[in-house]
Amino acid sequence: MRTLALLAALLLSFGASAQPKYEPQVGQAGKDVIWVPTPDEVVERMLTMAQTGPNDIHFDLGAGDGKIAIMAAKKFGARATGIEYNADMAKHANANAQAAGVAGVGAGKATIRQGDIFVTDFSSATVITLYLLPALNMKLRPTILSMRPGTRVVSHSFTMEDWEPDETSSMDGRRAYFWVVPASVMGTWQLDAGSQKTELSIDQTFQKISGSVKLGATQGGLREARLSGFNIAFAYLDQTGTRRDFTGTVTGAKMEGSFRDDKGGMGRWSATKK
Repeated sequence: MRTLALLAALLLSFGASAQPKYEPQVGQAGKDVIWVPTPDEVVERMLTMAQTGPNDIHFDLGAGDGKIAIMAAKKFGARATGIEYNADMAKHANANAQAAGVAGVGAGKATIRQGDIFVTDFSSATVITLYLLPALNMKLRPTILSMRPGTRVVSHSFTMEDWEPDETSSMDGRRAYFWVVPASVMGTWQLDAGSQKTELSIDQTFQKISGSVKLGATQGGLREARLSGFNIAFAYLDQTGTRRDFTGTVTGAKMEGSFRDDKGGMGRWSATKK
């Protein structure tokens, strides 16, 4: 009986070892996409564009073999998570993370979770990377735009249509596109800038802003209005012809910061959305 038991154990062991190792194939079908790996130099450029670092929470949407999450952890020190729909690919990617010495959860670690990017919560991300198709980018766009202002997003090869990138980088015929999720500032604001209290109107198309300020019975246009994440800047000429330059940050329905004018004056300002 012991001989039979030993033989059975050996056969089971042989059967397990005889299972073919999973090896992904370029061009293999996935959910809504085919798998094409991103070259290492493009991965590094994407993560550099996002200024990825040890304080970042990185999510790679459609992680494939895990190489982007692995580099984010190993070279940039981020806490990296990949989301991959194919269970075999996710297992393979985690084995790659293990081989690279970065498997796990935490800063400088990477884990690949099997899941659907359209139902997975990645709202904690400070950096997002993508190599999807244009239609999938657009399907994700509303979710990304609703994330915390300042979240950095990089896509390999494909854009977000009329949401123009903040930066585009080309490498050997390949392109990477970078965006910063903008704060929502469209609307009317009550501006308090020391002795000057007035109404500020802002129009917004993604990160591009323009607007006007009420100057007595007239409206003056905003000059050099800029928005990057939660950082905002603009200038205008008041009724006396004095130029005032404003810089500050946006937090929900409030803005605040500092201003200078071209006559040497300076101070603090704040604005509340009406």
